[in-house]
Amino acid sequence: MKISIQRDDLLKPLTYVAGIVEKRQTLPILSNILVKCKEDKIELTGTDLELEIITTANCENNGGETTLPARKLLDICRSLPAESKISIEVEGEKAVVKSGRSRFSLMTMQVADFPNLETSSWDTELTLDQEVLKGLLDRTQFCMAQQDVRYYLNGLLLEIDKDTVKTVATDGHRMAISEIKLTEKNGKNINDRQIIIPRKGVLELARFLGESDVPAVIQINPNHIRVTAGDICFTSKLIDGRFPDYNKVIPSNQSKIISLEKESFKETLQRTAILSNEKYRGIRFEIKSKVMKVSAHNPEQEEAQEEIPIDYDGEEMEIGFNSNYIVDAVSALQTKEVEFALSDANSSSTICSPGDKQTKYVVMPMRL
Repeated sequence: MKISIQRDDLLKPLTYVAGIVEKRQTLPILSNILVKCKEDKIELTGTDLELEIITTANCENNGGETTLPARKLLDICRSLPAESKISIEVEGEKAVVKSGRSRFSLMTMQVADFPNLETSSWDTELTLDQEVLKGLLDRTQFCMAQQDVRYYLNGLLLEIDKDTVKTVATDGHRMAISEIKLTEKNGKNINDRQIIIPRKGVLELARFLGESDVPAVIQINPNHIRVTAGDICFTSKLIDGRFPDYNKVIPSNQSKIISLEKESFKETLQRTAILSNEKYRGIRFEIKSKVMKVSAHNPEQEEAQEEIPIDYDGEEMEIGFNSNYIVDAVSALQTKEVEFALSDANSSSTICSPGDKQTKYVVMPMRL
């Protein structure tokens, strides 16, 4: 097997495929990627048995297939000069990679040992613009839990019905919800579905979406999701579990609604949080007529406070939050103004853009 390819043509698809390969593998073959030559293209496949990414690149080749160590090949490609040409030739159990005066000899492994992610037929399919799907993920993914014993929180809920697509993520302390309306161009006879995509799958999917104008085709069955976008085919197993009823967590009848300039509010939170407890990151909001005081203190008896003028004449209240949760939510909104809604010191707040309820964030208070 011989391959001749431009370094820049190989680098980007190789980055996507190598991205899901874990550094520590129980099966040695999982540290390799599968390389198949097809006419004037090579097909690269990487998997960790939970996720699989298949992508292609243009090249000259004489057919054949092999497996190559993913990280080493990626590091070699990155180290070579831009616009250089790479040749890969398999000789017995080794593959020789050449470029200019550089020569690398890599061990291959048996193609027959490379696992295939078995999927059944797809029962739900819809089409979304890549930027739209990426936006749904980006606006919610940061609220996913990490290594929570409630395994269904270590992922993102994708909810589909005939009118909307919604993404929801929560770590038990905060929650993000974002939705978009569907039209006929997104597909017909779309089945109502609720699936949980694992955390790693969400992060890998968000990496390559938006790279081209080709729409993303989403296919779902009871155990898997597949997203095909241009030259990239992404498949992930789903988390088998029941996501909490998020509608019960969304506060209603919030009487205190404060509009704030996004960037100045975020900067105030970041400045104040410098002197907060490093572990809990707690900040206190004191809301009074025409002013909101933001303050923080730490075990060293240090304190920070800052006042923000607000258009508010309601009753006074004090409430505490983890500053990181508020900053993350405010940063994810794309408008210049943000709406901060509260009811009382023991109830969750909501953060959204004024007049836009399609994306909202719910943050639980903390005792300070």
